[in-house]
Amino acid sequence: MWNGAITFGSVVVPVKLFSAVEDRTVHFRELHAKDGAPIEHRRVSSKTGREVPSERIVKGYETSKGRWVLLTNEEIKAIEAPARKAIEIEDFVPGEQVDPVFYDRPYHLGVGDDGREPYAVLHAALKKTGRVGIGRVVLRGREQLVAVRAGEDNLLEMSTMRYADELVDAGDIDVAKPQRRPTDREIKMAAQLTKGLHQRFKPQQYEDEYRSRVLDYLERKAKGEDVELPAAEEPEETDDDLAAALQASVKAVRG
Repeated sequence: MWNGAITFGSVVVPVKLFSAVEDRTVHFRELHAKDGAPIEHRRVSSKTGREVPSERIVKGYETSKGRWVLLTNEEIKAIEAPARKAIEIEDFVPGEQVDPVFYDRPYHLGVGDDGREPYAVLHAALKKTGRVGIGRVVLRGREQLVAVRAGEDNLLEMSTMRYADELVDAGDIDVAKPQRRPTDREIKMAAQLTKGLHQRFKPQQYEDEYRSRVLDYLERKAKGEDVELPAAEEPEETDDDLAAALQASVKAVRG
């Protein structure tokens, strides 16, 4: 995406930024059912009902009901942070203290020109200490909070982060308290169940089954096949006896 650098203190680590994900979502277009023509969405004034050309459109922010502050694209660019191509690290924090809920979009950081030695030193230091570098960078015209960490195969990884005030306070969620405390036997069996299902995380084994079903359905329908729509699965009734359900699950895993 760009050539830049990671900076912390007086250290400069040249890097190259690459997106670590790609959109694999199946996208649908809106079509006219009569003739299959694609549907266009036009910018129309809600007051006159007439189409408005793009050069006569500005952005606005509603300060109160019906009152707007109008901004041109030039004004918006002027108040944005400068598009400096540097990941400016402010702090190094223990990685286990960063709740995954703060992470947003992942990126790869490749080695920049003449940056092999500082790149390798930073990766080794982060890996040895288990720390994560927290800093800021400008992406797509907006300053982002980011985390830089040591990834696999000597690769540095970066993730954009959510700000604390963007997260919903879990304390506002009504959680029903259990009528009784879990028994030692229930906790022991639940622990046995998690142990029986334990294995090393292999991300390749988790596939997007929804996308596979959609693509298969589209392919068969395109061939003119009479495809039967799958019926919605009814949720299984839960066993009121938690201990019995746990015991049956543990036996099934062992079997």
